[in-house]
Amino acid sequence: MAAPPVIEFDQAGNVMQAWGGPGPGYEWPDTEHGITVDHKGNVWIGGSGAADRHILKFTNDGKFLLQIGHKLEPPAKKAADSNDVENLASAANMFVDPTTNEVYVADGYVNRRVIVYDADTGKYKRHWGAYGNKPDDSAPKTRNPNDPPSQQFNIVHSVKMSADRIVYAVDRYNNRVQLFTPEGKFLREVFISRETTDSRGTASDVAFSSEKGQRFLYVADAADYKVRILDRSTLQVLASFGTLGYYAGQWKWLHGLATDSKGNLYTSESQGNRVQKFVVRQ
Repeated sequence: MAAPPVIEFDQAGNVMQAWGGPGPGYEWPDTEHGITVDHKGNVWIGGSGAADRHILKFTNDGKFLLQIGHKLEPPAKKAADSNDVENLASAANMFVDPTTNEVYVADGYVNRRVIVYDADTGKYKRHWGAYGNKPDDSAPKTRNPNDPPSQQFNIVHSVKMSADRIVYAVDRYNNRVQLFTPEGKFLREVFISRETTDSRGTASDVAFSSEKGQRFLYVADAADYKVRILDRSTLQVLASFGTLGYYAGQWKWLHGLATDSKGNLYTSESQGNRVQKFVVRQ
């Protein structure tokens, strides 16, 4: 029997509990993708399957609380739409702003936007595309590093907020991270190895160092098998670590990043089938 899809570990790697899967009152995604724990301890789950047009919210022990969007079921087929405020389209990840209790969704694999909802009611608040533009699904997704930067997102793979309330949207296949105000006003962007044309992209996820001011920004580079360390104020790449492989400190398709209150860095892999923990020494 397969293990439940949500597994909680302690910091030593011991399994604490596991839950999840189809149940009454909600639609479990076909392909789980993205998980976050909010300031109230609730667990949010996304899905990147072709029919996954929704995200789910549960208590820490797996009690269902909220569904935003609805799974696509034939014959009620509906094309994905980056300006549809009721449904998502293969959302990649999300986070909850503890100040406003709003959930920001990287909507993401099919749609091309960041979208924001009330985290308790699911009420729509706002959404935006690259540079704060209105999302345009008709824009081509082809990439050429010699062309001007695309005015639309390609794959919004992650979205997170720093302590100083800057929203970081990870545009994976465009090899960049864009910074916004919580209202969606564009601030600036940084490209990560923009000349790389590998289909995995060079920006899969971001995380912040834990000291006051969060000096460093960590970026997961799936194409180059590295975690890149940037100065958050200048967005200059300072260092990187990692290589391709299955040994400790290596990755097979680096996919996700997170840091804890002690400054430890956690990485996940979509093919390596593991989570690794790193102690960051500054």
